[in-house]
Amino acid sequence: MNKVTIRLLATGVPGLDDLLGGGVPEFSFNLLAGTPGSGKTTMAHQIMFSLASPTRRAIFFTVLGEPALKMLRYQQQFPFFDPDKIDDSIRFVNLSADLLEGNFDAVLARITEEVRAFGASLVFVDSFRSVVQTARGLDDGPAGLQHFVQQLGMQMTSWLATTFLIGEYLVPEEESSPVFTVADGIIWLSQLVHRDALVRKIQVVKLRGHAQSLGMHTFRIDAQGLRIFPRAMVRQALGAPVRFKPTQRLSMGVPAIDTMLGGGLPAGYSMLVVGPSGSGKTVLATQFLEEGARVGEPGIIAAFEKSPNQLMSQRLDALVESGSAGVINTRTLDLSLDEVLHDLIDMIVKMKAKRVVIDSLSGFEMALASVFREDFRESLYRLVASLTQLGVTVLMTAETEDRYTDLRFSSYGNAFLADAILMQRYIELHGRLRRVLSVVKVRASAHSDHLHFYDIHDGDIHVGDTLEHYEGILTGQPRLHGRS
Repeated sequence: MNKVTIRLLATGVPGLDDLLGGGVPEFSFNLLAGTPGSGKTTMAHQIMFSLASPTRRAIFFTVLGEPALKMLRYQQQFPFFDPDKIDDSIRFVNLSADLLEGNFDAVLARITEEVRAFGASLVFVDSFRSVVQTARGLDDGPAGLQHFVQQLGMQMTSWLATTFLIGEYLVPEEESSPVFTVADGIIWLSQLVHRDALVRKIQVVKLRGHAQSLGMHTFRIDAQGLRIFPRAMVRQALGAPVRFKPTQRLSMGVPAIDTMLGGGLPAGYSMLVVGPSGSGKTVLATQFLEEGARVGEPGIIAAFEKSPNQLMSQRLDALVESGSAGVINTRTLDLSLDEVLHDLIDMIVKMKAKRVVIDSLSGFEMALASVFREDFRESLYRLVASLTQLGVTVLMTAETEDRYTDLRFSSYGNAFLADAILMQRYIELHGRLRRVLSVVKVRASAHSDHLHFYDIHDGDIHVGDTLEHYEGILTGQPRLHGRS
């Protein structure tokens, strides 16, 4: 007996093929199910318009759902909608009158007749939930529904058609068991509302004969249609962790800071730059990226706090225009970690980036949907671990409140996530606020423990003498407020 090879059809929905192990199995019988407004019909149209052609025709049945004209009016707003395919490669048929008669055999006969007449290879039924509700009022009830589903599946398979039933369900209900049993594939879409945030999730519940990506994955509906952010893609992109020699270090772009770090920041490390507002965290991040461009190490800055106009100085503009740096604007609220990781990894791979700046952690927390903010520490840990596994060196900024009586390295208790910490702060000296910085830690490396004065001139950080040296040349002891 020869082994059957099942062809996989590309769905045209970004990220969905990754969840399905390569695409939708040809001639399969599938259920697109989920909560109201979760994007089932949009996904069905996106798949249909991507796959339909003169040699692979599609027929879309509407069953007591919204009228086809109303549905098409809104679906035409998406770029995947191709009006030239209507009536040529795609046909819409309304089954409302047939279903109202309550005769499942007649509905099945109508579907079979339309599929045969149009020569359809793709069949969509929206909404199959209406069929289920109609079955409640019939004498044979669930038994008739099960017979209808089984016969529909057999008919479509015999016609070599790939079929999608679109159903509106809150949870996999007992009454829908015939559909869930007969279906070769089940794709579940849902909306998670938490406080003021809404996050859409997708799950491949079932897929016969193929290893699908398990778990819940985030997706978004935007002007282009559905876009899915599968965790499987992240794992594939990461591959085996990149290893560096202990002696391999990156310059921060400020020679004095390199010296304080013990020769630069070890490659593949994550550094946390903490300090109060105006202390120069973004300035140091810019110099870090500029130094990378100088030595042929492209960089990326993820702006979670500032808009591109606020963030982009002439120097960053020059880096972007030269192709040495990329900017990801992530100020949109209700992001998921999967979205952030996908955007970052995509740009890292395209640019072959070696340096990533996250500015800032407070903005990152605000950008996440509220459901993810509760697990901010875990989200941050996953983000940093994924980026460093790719072989990039990460610089994160975090704002801390300078209370002059406390010494804090992170307002989130996440200092343990960083391999190195550089602290910027203010001290009061002779009636003036002076900036000082110090290296708090560098894992597995010797580093300076001195406090250094520094200033910002012409957009650069300039490191001066140590506080200890300054005190040594004074005749009188300066008054310092706060621990230093």
